[in-house]
Amino acid sequence: MTAASPNNRPDIADLLAFYASVGVDEALEDQPVNRFAEVAPKPLERAPAAAPSGDTAAPQRSANMSRPEAGDRPNAPPIARATSATVPDEAQAALARQLATTATTLDELRQYMAAFDGCNLKTTAKSLVFADGNPEAAVMLVGEAPGRDEDIEGLPFVGRSGRLLDRMLAAIGLDRTSVYIANVIPWRPPGNRTPTPHETEICRPFIERQIELVNPKVLINLGGPSAKTLLNTSEGILRLRGNWRVHTTASGIAIPAMPTLHPAYLLRTPAHKRLAWRDFLEVKAKLRALG
Repeated sequence: MTAASPNNRPDIADLLAFYASVGVDEALEDQPVNRFAEVAPKPLERAPAAAPSGDTAAPQRSANMSRPEAGDRPNAPPIARATSATVPDEAQAALARQLATTATTLDELRQYMAAFDGCNLKTTAKSLVFADGNPEAAVMLVGEAPGRDEDIEGLPFVGRSGRLLDRMLAAIGLDRTSVYIANVIPWRPPGNRTPTPHETEICRPFIERQIELVNPKVLINLGGPSAKTLLNTSEGILRLRGNWRVHTTASGIAIPAMPTLHPAYLLRTPAHKRLAWRDFLEVKAKLRALG
């Protein structure tokens, strides 16, 4: 293979454009790292000296374990605290369900979510991405989780995916003043990683209550994670899309739901835009039938 001549090398603008097109949106380190450089092996660490015989029944406390608070009783149960390393558990899920049920308005729900510290994603996110659009709209769209642009602006679907979604809505005569947009997860996962099942279950009560308070005529699930979470199914999005399903709220209200492809997926697979177009035409027809 021949080496590229200096005249054929891309300039920095082309390189940055390429990085943006493949999803690279942030640097991991300040300085470049030569991944091919040889690294000398680290010397083996000596094993710690054995504890005195009188201490063999009491294992040493790990350095990363929290110290007991002053006044803690030896037999007292541990106090649950939400920290940056907290893994969502059933107790936090129960608290999320309690707070979601207590909220009687969307403003109250937003306040409860802003004060909720039971999901570890909150500690790394910049913003609570609650919703955008008209809370009295007939159509509600739900995605999976915010990305980098959404985390910065505090609104869902404002990056490249959001611009494509706006065009998709405009194609059936809708815009952000006539729809309501939210996500299953209101905090950006670090590095845009996939939310874990634990994190999804923590946030599920909030989005389910949000849907119940908005009470749209039609629900659009953008992508597989949204459809699987809110429609209680394990089917893939390519099998789900285009077929009407039902989301049932806690109060028993049945809302027609249309699973469709996520705009981010369509940016990676433009040939499937025709499938999403058919799904949005189904939504348009359903709205016309519902009046």
